[in-house]
Amino acid sequence: MSTPTADLALAAQVVDSARSVVAQGVKTLAAGGGPDKHQVLAYDLAHSAAAVETAAAMLDYGKHGEVEAKLTCAFVADMLFEVSSRLLGRETMWGVAANALSSTHQFMATYRQPDFVGSLATSPGPRHLEGEFEMVQDTFRSYATKEIAPRAEHVHRHNADVPEEIIAGLAELGAFGLSVPAEYGGFNEGGEGEYMANCIATEELSRASLGIGGSLITRPEILTRALVNGGTEAQKQYWLPKLATAEVMAAVAVTEPDYGSDVASIKTTAVAAKNAEGKDGYLINGVKTWCTFGARANVLMLLARTDSDRSKQHRGLSVLIVPKPQGEAHGFMFNQPGGGKMEGRPIDTIGYRGMHSYEIAIENWWVPADHLIGEEAGLGKGFYYQMSGFENGRLQTAARAVGLMQAAYELAVDYSNNRKVFGSNISEYQLTQVKLGRMAAVIQASRQFSYAVAKLMGQGKGQMEASMVKAYVCKAAEWVTRESMQIHGGFGYAEEYTISRLFVDARVLSIFEGVDETLCLKVIARRLVEDASK
Repeated sequence: MSTPTADLALAAQVVDSARSVVAQGVKTLAAGGGPDKHQVLAYDLAHSAAAVETAAAMLDYGKHGEVEAKLTCAFVADMLFEVSSRLLGRETMWGVAANALSSTHQFMATYRQPDFVGSLATSPGPRHLEGEFEMVQDTFRSYATKEIAPRAEHVHRHNADVPEEIIAGLAELGAFGLSVPAEYGGFNEGGEGEYMANCIATEELSRASLGIGGSLITRPEILTRALVNGGTEAQKQYWLPKLATAEVMAAVAVTEPDYGSDVASIKTTAVAAKNAEGKDGYLINGVKTWCTFGARANVLMLLARTDSDRSKQHRGLSVLIVPKPQGEAHGFMFNQPGGGKMEGRPIDTIGYRGMHSYEIAIENWWVPADHLIGEEAGLGKGFYYQMSGFENGRLQTAARAVGLMQAAYELAVDYSNNRKVFGSNISEYQLTQVKLGRMAAVIQASRQFSYAVAKLMGQGKGQMEASMVKAYVCKAAEWVTRESMQIHGGFGYAEEYTISRLFVDARVLSIFEGVDETLCLKVIARRLVEDASK
């Protein structure tokens, strides 16, 4: 069978068809009571909408050349298959006809042909970055390859710490200042490209290691965004230069044992109190969990209830910058002269090692009043400051997933070219080629959607798309790393092979920075319904 020619015009038409079907499903959801009442429908529509928008982001990429056009058509067909699978048998729930996507079936059949998909096995396509961003990619890829990759396996297998030389090296490269405005000692010049450099750097660092590379620059960035959006000028002048140079390393303390994604219900309190010298400040009491990098960090970006009226929910929350000593990875206990205590217990995990996560119990820990972001004007606004950082955190998580997938794909290509089964390299088998071809299309589509969202966020838009890209790409990373491990056969299950680390690391991506189900129901589906109602 001859390889079909890519048809971008038709690809655009079928993307529109899929978008229309999803839109009708959203209208039905809105009319029937919304996401909370119909959770399965809402979840399917959220993921379908995310897949459609990922495909839409590929359409411009396909115009660059023949390989790019083929990758685009392959991914659009893959998207159609996913949406059709979610729809099949539930057409009445969606409020659409049984043949709602029948007009797309021929496109799907053409571009899901095994020989067509298999022809893309070793054609992942160029990224088409602009000059300055090509330099960012080259710089961080070189550093990640030379400095991070050689240390990644040791840290993973021994559950060790992020090496201090990596923190120092990334600081020297300016990695921690990518989101800090230039006037405060960083490299952020604003504009459409504001989020792109961070996205690209995160991908390249994650390609070498999620635990000691890709996640390292996200923690200070979340605090940076909160300060930029809500901090006083004095706070910006004091904290941002320190964050940019890694003089201060931050951890985020939001989640609590009884409240994960339900941030508005947190119990940790910050009550106005003077210290022994009579200085105004806050006494913090409560327990935070899943505080990543909590031991090594110099400060915690901590969300606490500053208004005792719990009926105010998120309107009673504020963000405080809580200084602390550096602690030991295996656990820490600190005491303040005035009687305050802070105790950190490490949470061992199957992957994502190096950064370490902690449950931190805080008792009467005092911080000065000027450590509340925005000071008096920031009281009750902490939820919004925290979310402003988390929205970009979702984009960065998608970029981490892309880097992880890229590494898994490269390992699969290399292994398949060097492993013989029944007398032939496994790369010569159709099934292997189709797996690799689909990986190539999924990874490039994920990357291009990440770039598109980064540009939107640079324009002050893209909050919804940031949730979509996180939802789609993180699920995709689980599939890509799983298939790469499968191509490795038994060796993929051995710790001595890197793919085993990538596989367990990928599993965390749909959990942190917004667990997948909550993100789909409470953010994506809810926003889709709101837009449909308008």
